[in-house]
Amino acid sequence: MTAAATAPRRPTLAVHKFASCDGCQLSLLDCEDELLDIAQAVEIAYFLEATRATAKGPYDIALVEGSITTAHDLKRIRAVRRQAKVLVTIGACATSGGIQALKSLADTDDYINAVYAHPRFISTLDTSTPIADHVPVDYELRGCPIDRGQLLHVLTALLHGRQPRLPNHSQCVECKRAGTVCVTVAAGTPCLGPVTQAGCGTLCPRVGRGCYGCFGPAETANTAALADHARLPVQDGGAGLDATATRHLFHGFNTNAPGFREEGLRHG
Repeated sequence: MTAAATAPRRPTLAVHKFASCDGCQLSLLDCEDELLDIAQAVEIAYFLEATRATAKGPYDIALVEGSITTAHDLKRIRAVRRQAKVLVTIGACATSGGIQALKSLADTDDYINAVYAHPRFISTLDTSTPIADHVPVDYELRGCPIDRGQLLHVLTALLHGRQPRLPNHSQCVECKRAGTVCVTVAAGTPCLGPVTQAGCGTLCPRVGRGCYGCFGPAETANTAALADHARLPVQDGGAGLDATATRHLFHGFNTNAPGFREEGLRHG
């Protein structure tokens, strides 16, 4: 018997895209040396961002980037779920609807008419919703984009039959561990760190910027307390934000995430 005939079957990996910027798929391609190890451990059966060559499902692991914004998306995500043993959503678009979920708070027709020369050719839903609103999801990787270290951890755990362990504490914990100076305390900068799930490696606070909430709300996040503090006058220790600025603080990359959506709406 030949070596090829006795070699064990490698797990199959599929990567699917819905409404998104492709940034989370690029995070996988940016793994560089680690990607070679992944390619040796799995058969990359479907990944149009990387190759036109595809293999038919079902697939052992499916990574799904992007939100659901069209009727066609609704049909396709159900087909993707049927073909996947394990489905992992990657990025803010797939886990909360993404920044495009801002259209859920406005009149979609107004946006279409303002942007497109021939609006009659556009077919879209009035909402941008996360994958979990439509099909069962096994694991979520948050971020805009995702953290490649978390992605490698999840893939490695799944390939070895382990349960992935992802952080559920706030960004503030990460800043303290890294010795990053609190931008709110030191400079009065508005920051979503206290209510945002950790995962980015303190990218913004370590260069003096407030957290934008790319990884979505942390567990039991007290968004009301943070917003009320940000609206206090500077002389009282706050950031002096008005209602519009406070709303914009929460309605960004994770506009439609539970907690962020409601807090933004509370301010107008």
